[in-house]
Amino acid sequence: MDIRDNGPNPNAFDLETATVENRFYRQVAWTGKYLQVTLMSIPVGESIGLEVHPDTDQFVRLDAGKGKAVMGPEKDDLNWSQDVSDGWSVQVPAGMWHDITNTGDEPMRLYVIYAPSHHAPGKVHPTRAESEADEESGADEPPEWTHQPE
Repeated sequence: MDIRDNGPNPNAFDLETATVENRFYRQVAWTGKYLQVTLMSIPVGESIGLEVHPDTDQFVRLDAGKGKAVMGPEKDDLNWSQDVSDGWSVQVPAGMWHDITNTGDEPMRLYVIYAPSHHAPGKVHPTRAESEADEESGADEPPEWTHQPE
């Protein structure tokens, strides 16, 4: 399925099909002024990567595979965990350290809704390493027209 981020314009697509067919670590599917939709594919044994977003809430939904979600107030205090699989959602409050690891035997396919937008519109990261490099270099920033916290 061909997805093109046309944000902040109206958009519609088959989200479940797009998520299941996505082969990239992360693909930004739509960027709005106040939220953003990304598709992710996590290989067997890998994870989204332990991270925290001080001003961004996240909604994560698995459409294929299974994993283990962890969260906590500190990087070394992940005191919440939940096994998740196809159809499960995970809500990540802003400021909460979190990770989801693929514990299954197939790629874990999920989509993430960020509020506010967190990535550059239309950005495609084939691998987690490319995503991390873009974040470190500042090449993966939300556009100026999005609403961002002070």
